[in-house]
Amino acid sequence: MADLGDISKVNRGISVPSGETAGDLDTVNGSITIGSGATVRGAETVNGSITIADQAKVESAETVNGSIRIGAGAVVMRDAETVNGSLNLGEDATVQGGAETVNGSLNLDARAHVGGGLETVSGDINLGPDSRVEGGIHIEKPNSGWFNMGNSRDPKVVIGPRATVTGDLVFEREVELFVHSTAKVNGKIVGATAKSFTGDNP
Repeated sequence: MADLGDISKVNRGISVPSGETAGDLDTVNGSITIGSGATVRGAETVNGSITIADQAKVESAETVNGSIRIGAGAVVMRDAETVNGSLNLGEDATVQGGAETVNGSLNLDARAHVGGGLETVSGDINLGPDSRVEGGIHIEKPNSGWFNMGNSRDPKVVIGPRATVTGDLVFEREVELFVHSTAKVNGKIVGATAKSFTGDNP
């Protein structure tokens, strides 16, 4: 199994085949795809999405205009960050650092885990069954520096069945907060009132 080393491109995407090893992946206008079981040091693009397939391992993932998808059982050892795009963790996926977006949703499937907190400005947050977040949840107040295109809808935060959040939930703007009757929040809730729900969705 060869190490593909660092890969840098400008107006093209980057793809690492399944099971391969690579260093830093860096492109400006292009998406990055990391195959299943591959190991990569870092993935960074400006205009493009990042897809991390099942069981892959990446040190960090960062984009400006694009979504980040982390497959089942995949691991991001540090942070996963985007500005304009959603961030999705598949079943049993892990982000050991923080998961952050400005204009986009944060979604954790069943048993997904984030170790360094969730942060957004205008995106919804959905924590699936048995998911875990350490480091709390922070929704910032929008300011004129963010290009939020007049998105004035209140974010919706759903903490699903048996999900656990350790750390404070701090909301600097109006949100709709739904906490499942079997979920655990080990911290203070600041800026919102939780509504309890049963069943799969509020």
